[in-house]
Amino acid sequence: MLMGILFCVCLIAANLLETKVIEVCGLSLTCGLLVFPISYIINDCIAEVWGFEKARIIIWSGFAMNFFVVALGLIAVQLPAAPFWEGEAHFNFVFGMAPRIVVGSLLAFLVGSFLNAYVMSKMKLRNQGRYFSLRAIVSTLVGETADSLIFFPIAFWGLIGVKELAGMMAAQIVLKSLYEVLVLPLTIRVVKAVKRMEDTDVYDEGVSYSIFFSLKK
Repeated sequence: MLMGILFCVCLIAANLLETKVIEVCGLSLTCGLLVFPISYIINDCIAEVWGFEKARIIIWSGFAMNFFVVALGLIAVQLPAAPFWEGEAHFNFVFGMAPRIVVGSLLAFLVGSFLNAYVMSKMKLRNQGRYFSLRAIVSTLVGETADSLIFFPIAFWGLIGVKELAGMMAAQIVLKSLYEVLVLPLTIRVVKAVKRMEDTDVYDEGVSYSIFFSLKK
């Protein structure tokens, strides 16, 4: 439950932070880089400990909460501001996201998160539970790559030059994956501790990898 809550908070925070583009050592990045990789680390932990089915629940929960916050933000933007309030332009810039950014963000999140969980699950089965570090890195690289390849063209095509857009995508993929590598020792400790406390270590044998829930028991 706590991981699910943190997962949703990270996604919502990342969605808001993506509205600011920064430059670090000549690289153009979005501030979502500060928190978004954490959601993939949590996704790894959930898929590793509880399996793909639990990861699917958390991913759809994150999607729903993100959509909810975006919808509330768009409604708030449409409400008339008080005459004395001077922050409307800044508020609207953050919460009045263009439809293309909303679509790009939500679609990229779904594809990237499900690919991450799928790769984690499949590699765990194939390697019989060994090489957690390898599957954590590979799954994150796959998920982050898919996320960036979907989000940035949808959100920024025509607003940023092709060269700058490609550079931003490449930088995001590399740095987000590097993030995973740097915190991997902590991730390993958390996974081991959770497995011990929960007394569970799910292997997804015979599980459906559909992203949609089945109504059948």
